[in-house]
Amino acid sequence: MLPPVQEMVIYGVSFDMVGKQPIVLLKTVDSNKFLPIWIGHPEAAAILMKLQGASTPRPMTHDLMCDMLGELEVRCTQVSVTELRENTFFATITLSMGGRDIEIDSRPSDALALAVRSGAPIFAAEEVIAESAIEFEHEVEDQEEVVEKFKDFLDRVTPEDFLGGEPNG
Repeated sequence: MLPPVQEMVIYGVSFDMVGKQPIVLLKTVDSNKFLPIWIGHPEAAAILMKLQGASTPRPMTHDLMCDMLGELEVRCTQVSVTELRENTFFATITLSMGGRDIEIDSRPSDALALAVRSGAPIFAAEEVIAESAIEFEHEVEDQEEVVEKFKDFLDRVTPEDFLGGEPNG
């Protein structure tokens, strides 16, 4: 049986202030919980470019992947952040091919870059959300306000803070 999941949306991409590492910020659809996932620079660029409607003269890797799936009549039906193990997030890409679903192991960054291109819904395991999400107490109205609070949080956090146990500071 599959673990319980929550639907997520990509809220934005930012950078941690310490290591200048890109972070994609997922938000639960039904609450004010935000899941930060550290990703690589190329994947951050791929996600941001698509979110901002930018195009390139030649297909980037994730565009190529999406085009290939389309030509093969395979649909990306969803992506899921499935677990956090040893400070590393894991994900799956679910493809629909000839009436059957196939799950492919993926880095979350690649799964998200494919999801923004294919329009596939994004999910995260409730266990991952419980372990790593940041919850804002009040209703989030203003995206600028969330970005500011998140930047304050990023000033103090390191990837090691998500190992579990007590926070470092």
